Amino acid sequence: MFVLLAGASAKLAGHPDADRLIDDVSTVLGAQYWEDNHGLFADEWNRDWSPFSTYRGMNANMHGVEALLTTFEATGSESYLSMAGRILDFFVYRIAAAENWRLPEHYTEGWQVDRGYSGNPMFRPSGTTPGHSFELARLLLQYWDLSGRPDDKSRDTAWRLTERALIDAWDSAKGGFAYTLNFDGTPAISSRYWWPVTEAIGVLASFLKLGDDEAQHAWYSRLWHFADAHFIDHKNGGWFPEIDERGKPTTTQFQGKPDIYHSVQAALFPLTSGVSRLADGLRGKLIVQLEKV
Repeated sequence: MFVLLAGASAKLAGHPDADRLIDDVSTVLGAQYWEDNHGLFADEWNRDWSPFSTYRGMNANMHGVEALLTTFEATGSESYLSMAGRILDFFVYRIAAAENWRLPEHYTEGWQVDRGYSGNPMFRPSGTTPGHSFELARLLLQYWDLSGRPDDKSRDTAWRLTERALIDAWDSAKGGFAYTLNFDGTPAISSRYWWPVTEAIGVLASFLKLGDDEAQHAWYSRLWHFADAHFIDHKNGGWFPEIDERGKPTTTQFQGKPDIYHSVQAALFPLTSGVSRLADGLRGKLIVQLEKV
């Protein structure tokens, strides 16, 4: 998924060899991972393409939507938009709508919610991950925009996903989001990481571009103030990945600053006026910012 995203990003940046990479990885994804009967991506295979497990997951498909939408923006090929729409339809309208707008992470081979699954506590934790609700909601808005903003329920649905995760996961006493939740929305892993805050900023920035809703504006302001006070490293740059009970940087899961992906996006999304085609909106703006630096 990330190779496809890289290829699409390279094409948007004008790289002459990007089409070859896009075509190559698209062929592999279509032949080996895409399950057309479900309209979803499988997760993993052995090196010889024999089955590795029966596990199916939301996370890989969410990043699939991200890559597919960017590839549609880069190529104009409707097949990428169509595939993204099928994935969104399953997780948003079939799963989240039936789960009180919470988003289960793990599934069986037949794409039934696997409520008993518990894998790596960092990368495949049990239950639901509210940061992914923010991310998928933003992608739903991007898909809706790229589809011509049809008169459907996409905008309201994206807010239901977002609002549910905000309410469930926000620590009203200390601030920040619980990393994972149980299926009833109660905290499971209460650790507070940077990336759910960045993803919430991203989706709220998208909503504010569509209209200045008071509640959305209040959340957006609250999150930036919290990030500024606890996660952003004003001395050395970047974001601290985790904070402790006192709101100070800690290293329980991460050493150093292993990821700039989420925090860079949080800084970039507010710079554009649109909820899709980020590259077009940013073209020229980053050059001006770098010149100032």
